[in-house]
Amino acid sequence: MNAKKLFTAFLAAAALTTFTLPALADQDPIADRLAILEKTDWKNMKSIAIELDEFSYTPNKLEFESGQAYKLTIKNIGEKKHYFTATEFFKAIATRKVESKKDAEIKVPYLVALELMANGGELDLYFVPIIKGTYSVFCTIDDHKKEGMEGTITIK
Repeated sequence: MNAKKLFTAFLAAAALTTFTLPALADQDPIADRLAILEKTDWKNMKSIAIELDEFSYTPNKLEFESGQAYKLTIKNIGEKKHYFTATEFFKAIATRKVESKKDAEIKVPYLVALELMANGGELDLYFVPIIKGTYSVFCTIDDHKKEGMEGTITIK
Protein backbone atom coordinates (compact mmCIF):
# COMPACT_ATOMS: atom_id res chain seq x y z
CA MET A 1 0.00 0.00 0.00
CA ASN A 2 1.45 3.36 -0.95
CA ALA A 3 1.77 6.22 1.55
CA LYS A 4 -1.27 8.12 0.22
CA LYS A 5 -3.58 5.08 0.51
CA LEU A 6 -2.18 4.30 3.96
CA PHE A 7 -2.77 7.88 5.13
CA THR A 8 -6.33 7.85 3.70
CA ALA A 9 -7.07 4.56 5.50
CA PHE A 10 -5.68 6.04 8.72
CA LEU A 11 -7.90 9.13 8.42
CA ALA A 12 -10.97 6.98 7.75
CA ALA A 13 -10.24 4.83 10.80
CA ALA A 14 -9.67 7.91 12.96
CA ALA A 15 -12.94 9.48 11.81
CA LEU A 16 -14.83 6.24 12.45
CA THR A 17 -13.34 6.00 15.93
CA THR A 18 -14.13 9.63 16.69
CA PHE A 19 -17.79 9.20 15.79
CA THR A 20 -18.30 5.63 17.04
CA LEU A 21 -16.72 5.64 20.51
CA PRO A 22 -18.74 8.54 21.96
CA ALA A 23 -21.91 6.97 20.57
CA LEU A 24 -21.09 3.67 22.27
CA ALA A 25 -20.27 5.42 25.54
CA ASP A 26 -23.69 7.11 25.46
CA GLN A 27 -25.34 3.67 25.22
CA ASP A 28 -23.90 2.52 28.57
CA PRO A 29 -26.46 3.48 31.24
CA ILE A 30 -23.94 2.92 34.06
CA ALA A 31 -20.98 5.14 33.21
CA ASP A 32 -19.16 4.44 36.49
CA ARG A 33 -19.58 0.64 36.48
CA LEU A 34 -15.84 -0.03 36.92
CA ALA A 35 -15.68 2.23 40.01
CA ILE A 36 -18.77 0.49 41.43
CA LEU A 37 -17.22 -2.96 40.94
CA GLU A 38 -13.92 -1.85 42.43
CA LYS A 39 -15.44 -0.56 45.68
CA THR A 40 -17.90 -3.48 46.10
CA ASP A 41 -17.49 -5.78 49.11
CA TRP A 42 -17.42 -9.15 47.32
CA LYS A 43 -16.80 -11.03 50.61
CA ASN A 44 -20.40 -10.25 51.60
CA MET A 45 -22.06 -11.13 48.32
CA LYS A 46 -25.35 -13.02 48.34
CA SER A 47 -25.83 -16.20 46.32
CA ILE A 48 -29.05 -17.01 44.48
CA ALA A 49 -29.78 -19.88 42.08
CA ILE A 50 -32.21 -20.36 39.21
CA GLU A 51 -32.91 -23.52 37.22
CA LEU A 52 -33.91 -23.70 33.56
CA ASP A 53 -36.05 -26.62 32.41
CA GLU A 54 -38.62 -27.40 29.70
CA PHE A 55 -40.33 -24.80 29.71
CA SER A 56 -39.77 -22.81 32.89
CA TYR A 57 -37.47 -20.83 35.11
CA THR A 58 -37.50 -21.84 38.77
CA PRO A 59 -38.02 -19.48 40.44
CA ASN A 60 -39.57 -17.31 37.73
CA LYS A 61 -39.38 -14.14 39.85
CA LEU A 62 -36.03 -12.87 41.11
CA GLU A 63 -35.46 -9.88 43.42
CA PHE A 64 -32.21 -8.05 44.10
CA GLU A 65 -31.24 -5.07 46.25
CA SER A 66 -29.52 -2.18 44.51
CA GLY A 67 -25.87 -1.85 45.57
CA GLN A 68 -25.56 -5.41 46.97
CA ALA A 69 -23.06 -7.85 45.41
CA TYR A 70 -24.56 -11.06 44.04
CA LYS A 71 -23.62 -14.38 42.49
CA LEU A 72 -26.50 -15.73 40.42
CA THR A 73 -26.04 -19.40 39.56
CA ILE A 74 -27.98 -20.30 36.42
CA LYS A 75 -28.29 -24.04 35.75
CA ASN A 76 -29.98 -25.83 32.87
CA ILE A 77 -31.48 -29.07 34.18
CA GLY A 78 -33.47 -29.58 30.98
CA GLU A 79 -32.86 -31.88 28.05
CA LYS A 80 -32.71 -28.94 25.61
CA LYS A 81 -30.45 -25.92 25.52
CA HIS A 82 -32.04 -22.71 26.83
CA TYR A 83 -31.39 -18.98 26.88
CA PHE A 84 -31.49 -16.59 29.82
CA THR A 85 -32.27 -13.44 27.84
CA ALA A 86 -32.62 -10.31 29.97
CA THR A 87 -31.11 -7.50 27.90
CA GLU A 88 -32.52 -4.56 29.88
CA PHE A 89 -31.67 -6.20 33.22
CA PHE A 90 -28.10 -6.77 32.05
CA LYS A 91 -27.84 -3.04 31.26
CA ALA A 92 -29.12 -2.21 34.77
CA ILE A 93 -26.32 -4.06 36.58
CA ALA A 94 -22.58 -3.67 36.92
CA THR A 95 -21.29 -7.03 35.69
CA ARG A 96 -18.06 -8.27 37.24
CA LYS A 97 -17.87 -11.54 35.30
CA VAL A 98 -19.63 -14.67 34.09
CA GLU A 99 -17.90 -17.86 35.12
CA SER A 100 -18.25 -21.43 33.91
CA LYS A 101 -17.77 -24.14 36.52
CA LYS A 102 -15.57 -26.00 34.04
CA ASP A 103 -13.41 -23.80 31.91
CA ALA A 104 -14.21 -20.16 31.31
CA GLU A 105 -14.48 -16.69 32.77
CA ILE A 106 -15.94 -13.87 30.72
CA LYS A 107 -15.53 -10.21 31.62
CA VAL A 108 -17.68 -7.71 29.73
CA PRO A 109 -19.44 -4.44 30.58
CA TYR A 110 -22.87 -5.96 30.02
CA LEU A 111 -24.56 -8.90 28.35
CA VAL A 112 -27.56 -9.51 26.13
CA ALA A 113 -28.23 -13.21 26.80
CA LEU A 114 -26.65 -16.33 28.25
CA GLU A 115 -27.01 -19.68 26.50
CA LEU A 116 -26.84 -22.78 28.66
CA MET A 117 -26.32 -26.20 27.15
CA ALA A 118 -28.63 -29.12 27.94
CA ASN A 119 -28.27 -31.48 30.90
CA GLY A 120 -26.26 -29.45 33.35
CA GLY A 121 -25.00 -26.34 31.60
CA GLU A 122 -24.16 -23.94 34.43
CA LEU A 123 -22.90 -20.37 34.73
CA ASP A 124 -22.30 -18.02 37.65
CA LEU A 125 -23.04 -14.33 37.07
CA TYR A 126 -21.24 -11.94 39.46
CA PHE A 127 -22.83 -8.49 39.53
CA VAL A 128 -24.09 -5.47 41.44
CA PRO A 129 -27.65 -4.28 40.67
CA ILE A 130 -27.76 -0.53 40.07
CA ILE A 131 -30.83 0.74 38.19
CA LYS A 132 -34.07 -0.02 40.03
CA GLY A 133 -36.98 -1.48 38.08
CA THR A 134 -38.65 -4.68 36.93
CA TYR A 135 -37.20 -6.45 33.89
CA SER A 136 -38.30 -9.42 31.80
CA VAL A 137 -36.31 -12.60 31.27
CA PHE A 138 -37.20 -15.25 28.71
CA CYS A 139 -35.88 -18.01 26.47
CA THR A 140 -35.53 -16.98 22.82
CA ILE A 141 -35.42 -20.49 21.36
CA ASP A 142 -38.37 -21.44 19.12
CA ASP A 143 -41.63 -21.31 21.08
CA HIS A 144 -40.09 -21.64 24.58
CA LYS A 145 -41.35 -18.22 25.74
CA LYS A 146 -44.85 -18.98 24.43
CA GLU A 147 -44.73 -22.29 26.32
CA GLY A 148 -44.11 -20.37 29.57
CA MET A 149 -40.35 -19.96 29.77
CA GLU A 150 -40.33 -16.39 31.05
CA GLY A 151 -40.17 -14.46 34.29
CA THR A 152 -39.32 -11.15 35.94
CA ILE A 153 -36.29 -9.72 37.66
CA THR A 154 -36.78 -6.82 40.06
CA ILE A 155 -34.11 -4.49 41.42
CA LYS A 156 -35.27 -2.69 44.56
